[in-house]
Amino acid sequence: MLVSPPELLAAKCLLVEEDGFGRDHPFSGEKLSPVLTIYRANDFMHAVDIMRSIYAYMGNGHSCGIYTEDESHIQALAEAMTVCRVIVKQAHTFATGGGFDNGLPFSLSMGCGTWGGNSFSDNLHYKYFMNLTRIVRTITPNEPTVEDIFGDYWATHGRAR
Repeated sequence: MLVSPPELLAAKCLLVEEDGFGRDHPFSGEKLSPVLTIYRANDFMHAVDIMRSIYAYMGNGHSCGIYTEDESHIQALAEAMTVCRVIVKQAHTFATGGGFDNGLPFSLSMGCGTWGGNSFSDNLHYKYFMNLTRIVRTITPNEPTVEDIFGDYWATHGRAR
């Protein structure tokens, strides 16, 4: 369907259907714009194959997300994808940066392992030399109080006024 200019100006995002991957299919790559690329899949494993092709072009190592109650799909995705994080039923944008409710360490930069050309996928230790895939689920938050963070300091030095 073609969109007329007034409708285009009112759009919050644009959806583009794509059927290929790589340089000849620019919407298959990462883009910093309000354009979402849509692919059609026949079933779950076909969708995983499409994802693997997209990630092979641009995206290996970073993360992917899934919204499902089917544990076998979560496990199959984690085994099939070359990613450091599988985000399960969470807002991907926020979950990859870590949170009190998912157990990932807070970070503004996510390592992509050797899949993405990085030397790390987490905090530096022996795991930096292995590719890791995490299945990330929400957990009971373990958020410290301000007293937990500053209590010892305040006991020694007092509170700022």
